[in-house]
Amino acid sequence: MSDRIFGIFGICLAVFYAWATLQIEESFLSDAVGPKTFPLIVAAILGLSSLIIALKPDADPVWPPLGRLVEIGAAAVVMVLYAELLPEIGFILATAAAASYLTWRLGTRPLSSLITGALISLGIYTVFHLILGLSLARGPLGF
Repeated sequence: MSDRIFGIFGICLAVFYAWATLQIEESFLSDAVGPKTFPLIVAAILGLSSLIIALKPDADPVWPPLGRLVEIGAAAVVMVLYAELLPEIGFILATAAAASYLTWRLGTRPLSSLITGALISLGIYTVFHLILGLSLARGPLGF
């Protein structure tokens, strides 16, 4: 029963996501693909996956223990905080903090997580900002 509820929720989420995507106003200077293509592909994949889950649920689903659910919730909170703090503290610091926490929760030692988070942040910054020239959120330090 829980798989069917999850599948129906996913279908509703996919429909809402597709509707929100269709609300995007396109500029006349838009490229051939446009800003709606990728989000609509994501909505379609989410909808099809959720439909399969709703139509063919697991006969005996196993839910994670409470401790694991708390960890999943904490990871979701970290991602929301990342989105909120990104314009305030900048891409490099926000990404380093979020990546450090998430790698730590995936089993890396704390010091290794800090190093990994910093390297991930600097690597993404190098590729997207320095090489591709994309604008990323600048923090109080100017980067």
